[in-house]
Amino acid sequence: MKKEEVIEKHQKYLFSCVANYYDEPLVVDHAKGNFVYDIDGKEYLDFFGGILTVSVGHCNEKVTKAIDEQTHKLQHASTLYPNVPHVALAEKLAQVTPGRLQKSFFTNSGTEANETAVLIAQLFTKCQDVVALRHSYSGRSYLALSLTGNASWRLAPTTIPGIHHIASAYCYRCPFGLTYPSCDLKCAKDLEEAIQTQTSGQVAALIAEPIQGVGGYITPPKEYFKEIVSILKKYGGLFICDEVQTGWGRTGGKMFGIEQWGVEPDIMTLAKGMANGVPIGATIATPEVADSLKGLNISTFGGNPVTATAALATIQVIEEENLVDNARVMGDRLREGLEALQNKYPVIGDVRGMGLMQAMELVGEHKKPDTESLMRLFEATRQHGLLIGKGGLMGNVVRIAPPLNVSKDQIDKALNVLDQSLAQLGQ
Repeated sequence: MKKEEVIEKHQKYLFSCVANYYDEPLVVDHAKGNFVYDIDGKEYLDFFGGILTVSVGHCNEKVTKAIDEQTHKLQHASTLYPNVPHVALAEKLAQVTPGRLQKSFFTNSGTEANETAVLIAQLFTKCQDVVALRHSYSGRSYLALSLTGNASWRLAPTTIPGIHHIASAYCYRCPFGLTYPSCDLKCAKDLEEAIQTQTSGQVAALIAEPIQGVGGYITPPKEYFKEIVSILKKYGGLFICDEVQTGWGRTGGKMFGIEQWGVEPDIMTLAKGMANGVPIGATIATPEVADSLKGLNISTFGGNPVTATAALATIQVIEEENLVDNARVMGDRLREGLEALQNKYPVIGDVRGMGLMQAMELVGEHKKPDTESLMRLFEATRQHGLLIGKGGLMGNVVRIAPPLNVSKDQIDKALNVLDQSLAQLGQ
């Protein structure tokens, strides 16, 4: 099919909510390494990785080979029958995740992983109340949408009881009008008053992303999670750490984002970059919490042998090629370049993030969100062959997340394109 035909069929046969980037949608044909090619053959440097999912490069040879071999051996079994990739992946997660996390339940997405996490927290604590953060994103299911703290993504009224939202650690736009560190972590301490005034005094869990992805890479201060988890434990709650976007070395130097804050979760959810693009979700918990889920339960595609093989191969590449450290080194290079652009272009109000998860918030006078400049920047970067993402409550945050094996030359090329494109905004 030609480009126009693909776009026409997309509009005709897919839900209208399946939106695309750019004024004219970019029809992707193939990809290799850190580059994507459209149906007309134009090359793009991919600095969004299919929403932080392509962690070791498109069509990675080692991952693709492992997938191909497994498809010729066993493609499906369901959770009714044990298989080697399923249990091998569960064992690997127990080895690499922090703290006492040990038992896993596999699904197809981060949405399902978060659903499972909330369910076992409620069963373990025998409590219904769950606390989430404003600006958060938890997925597409009814529960996940109710947990999400962003009106743009909440497509239906919330009728699920026991869900409460507290302030996010959004230092650039502090909801309390304070400044870090003199703020005394008011955003974290807000949890205690929320529990005391909105619940019976007990909660099942707090669910939080170490760095809020869709929220625009909101990155908490270094003391934040220790403070908020300490309060949570006083009221019997479990900490659900949503690592769907921050996991697998994305934040640089550590395998999982929460390790940057020195806190051990009771439950962790995983997806996206875990299998380099093959659909997967996982919920891992401490043994006693995991064992609270009893009775009949299956996951038809959870632990699928092909999917599990893809995840094992992806993790192996991350470890063997030392990509966690590469994310730190290249992340520092990227951050330095973005801060230089911030000094050059007033439209960049804030640069934040960690490792290869960096953001620029575009603003006008008095920090007014500048969505128009973001859309113009998107078109300009596409023209120059660079793919980036967007996010934030008002849609004015540029999200940058290249694959973990990105090179310094690719970082420099992306920064050069951003520089050219930002310059065009003033024309």
